[in-house]
Amino acid sequence: MSPSFDPNKVSQYQAFSVLVVDDEIGMQAILNKALSKWFSRVDTAGCIEEAESLRITNHYDLIILDINLPGRSGVEWEEAFTDEDRKADIIFMTGYADLETAISALKLGASDFILKPFNLEQMLQAVERCMDKRLTARHQYALKHDFKRHIKTEIVGGSERTKQLKQLITQFAPSRASVLIEGESGTGKELVARGVHEASQRSGPFVPINCGAIAPELLESELFGHTSGAFTGAKKNREGMFRVANGGTLFLDEIGEMPLPMQSALLRVLEQRTIRPVGSEREVSVDVRVVAATNRNLQQEVEKGNFRQDLFYRLNVLKIDVAPLRERKADLIELIPFFTRMLSSELAMPEPKWAHEDVIAMNEYDWPGNIRELKNLIERCILLGKPPAHYWREINGHSVQPNVSVTVSSGCEILDLPEGRDSKQGYPNTWSLKDVEKAHIMQLVDFHDGNKSAAARELGVARKTLERKYKEWDTEESDYAQ
Repeated sequence: MSPSFDPNKVSQYQAFSVLVVDDEIGMQAILNKALSKWFSRVDTAGCIEEAESLRITNHYDLIILDINLPGRSGVEWEEAFTDEDRKADIIFMTGYADLETAISALKLGASDFILKPFNLEQMLQAVERCMDKRLTARHQYALKHDFKRHIKTEIVGGSERTKQLKQLITQFAPSRASVLIEGESGTGKELVARGVHEASQRSGPFVPINCGAIAPELLESELFGHTSGAFTGAKKNREGMFRVANGGTLFLDEIGEMPLPMQSALLRVLEQRTIRPVGSEREVSVDVRVVAATNRNLQQEVEKGNFRQDLFYRLNVLKIDVAPLRERKADLIELIPFFTRMLSSELAMPEPKWAHEDVIAMNEYDWPGNIRELKNLIERCILLGKPPAHYWREINGHSVQPNVSVTVSSGCEILDLPEGRDSKQGYPNTWSLKDVEKAHIMQLVDFHDGNKSAAARELGVARKTLERKYKEWDTEESDYAQ
């Protein structure tokens, strides 16, 4: 019976390496042939001494170890179990095992125990279980590293520019080619990168890295990993983000901030699909799609000598330009309610109902901070309990209740409130409380361009209250006229 072979495992297991330790040349050959379909590196050894020499020189994620070997037996290979820096999963195999031997092997930390002769399918299933556990651990690390994983990946908006953006994401997603995303700060470039990853249906995780937020001397280790003792403070081996993202997408944000020496190393990875951890002589194959983003014009950076031309061409295979919000204000009609619902839920606060004037007011602004600024404004309004248009006037230097010229009819006398009057003066002393109330309400309704709902919110009353007041005033004026 031939072993089953899942082609999807190829991309997931390519960054893993295996060591087979068995004194039978035939067994070495069988396992080498079967495992080479999954793993980019499969080494073999016939005794513990040879295996230990390979283990010290190379990193192995899995060791398939025969117990009965010439010289030291498999259960006597203490270094393989106690060296935390080079920890590997171990599958024991033997043709002469008793219960005591099996228990000893499992106590040492073996992941599985297989009796010879075995069906190759049985061995591959054991290998698959071990490697899937490692993949799960990597994905969990990726999620821990991805602090923004709760961001909605939905791209909201119905403007022509946004429709074109969605079309490009759908068109580019199936390819493995690199993608370059350019756009101003705050336009949602990471959201676009996540959209490309999700639409691609790649099996690995989405791993974001901000190249401008990591010290240049640490960026190489962050991306490619390092071995124990590679530099001061490197006490343990560490997998870089390229290996964590294996089978998935690595998002390099602010790629324009990457130092020139690192640009050269990245170019090599993109061309050869292999990485070399800091302090190591070995290379590891990786299957990673790179999506890069920048708020700079990389073509101009190349002309200035700040960015490698060959790397620019490598990254710019597929390009997406994200338009600033000022060029797609038609999206505001959907973005405002979308962020209002999302942020109200996150803040555990009641969802406010903005008036139409709130949307109109924000359409008159050019949003230099783009989507990020819009989201920030709505969050503040929810926390402060103020409608956007109201808050907008405040931050632009207007008072909540600005002094405007209002003419109020009181009986047959016409009273005028001059524009720019001293706020301390208040209304004339001859006015009744009813006259003051009427003037104040009409002043706010006028300030909100006749929007009684907006005026009612600012007064802290229901709109029905204002409607009742207006009916009372109409009735009084009608009675007076008679």
